[in-house]
Amino acid sequence: MSTQTVKPRVSVIIPVYQGDRFIAEAVESVLNQNYTNYEIIVINDGSNDNSCGVLQPYFDKIRYVFQENQGVAAARNRGIQMARGELIAFLDQDDFWLPDKLALQVACFDAQPELGIVHCGWRRVNAIGQALGEVTAWENVPVLDLAGWLQWMPILLSAMLVKRECLHRVGEFDTRFKQACDVDIVQRLALSDCKTEWVREILTCYREHDRNDSLNTPLQATESWAVREQFFARSDIPEPIRQLKDRCCYHTLVWIAWRLYYTGYCSGMADYLQKSLNYTPYSRTKTVSNWVKSFRGYAREYGCLLDMDALVNSIKW
Repeated sequence: MSTQTVKPRVSVIIPVYQGDRFIAEAVESVLNQNYTNYEIIVINDGSNDNSCGVLQPYFDKIRYVFQENQGVAAARNRGIQMARGELIAFLDQDDFWLPDKLALQVACFDAQPELGIVHCGWRRVNAIGQALGEVTAWENVPVLDLAGWLQWMPILLSAMLVKRECLHRVGEFDTRFKQACDVDIVQRLALSDCKTEWVREILTCYREHDRNDSLNTPLQATESWAVREQFFARSDIPEPIRQLKDRCCYHTLVWIAWRLYYTGYCSGMADYLQKSLNYTPYSRTKTVSNWVKSFRGYAREYGCLLDMDALVNSIKW
């Protein structure tokens, strides 16, 4: 790990709020990286649990700041302001990295200096770290240009490495959003012609547990749709991208519907599927077939059983 007297190339930013359950494993996963020219910045966003106590043994290895609770967007912004590295890595408090994550992504930047983002695949794990499934999004989105990002949004900040100058160019995380500030900033990065490349390996573990913020799917749905509408309301979108609006909105609405179904909000699922009919590129019959295909694909990705016959025959569907 880098010291305060040696400028790091990578700044790892870890926001923590009520994170005493998993934060040590997140920090350890950085300390165990095969790449060593980094700094770790932990922003404690007003936790009143034992997060500080868990982190105390690492105080000689991290830059630690406590602030009043302002939300994850504000915590990430504080970390970016403190960062000394040219590359920024975000790591959520309950996620962790595999040992080659930084080494392979930095090597990609070395090979292609024009890049602004390097992305990788991720493994979904449960609360104790057991594998649930793997997300190899490059199979559906081999090219992460603006169109690719907008149509599929394969976003996990913990899996990305970003040039700090690109973040400065597009501005801070929008603190109005609690669930979708990551989608918002990636849309802005992509619009700014921030070139992205895949490292086509699983290098990050995304932990699913009973306190994930993303389980508040009604809020996630509202914000995800709001940032999508906000993006297409911009006046500086290239015309070929503007022509993709309906397709992008359709995919967003179907994904939102899946998330609501997955977390038990079937009435919300029905509302968003109904809304997707306003944007579908298919006939009504093919649209319903696409809903089925999409839900089956998401179920495989999430590693869950899906009784599609029961769903299709339900009142909500």
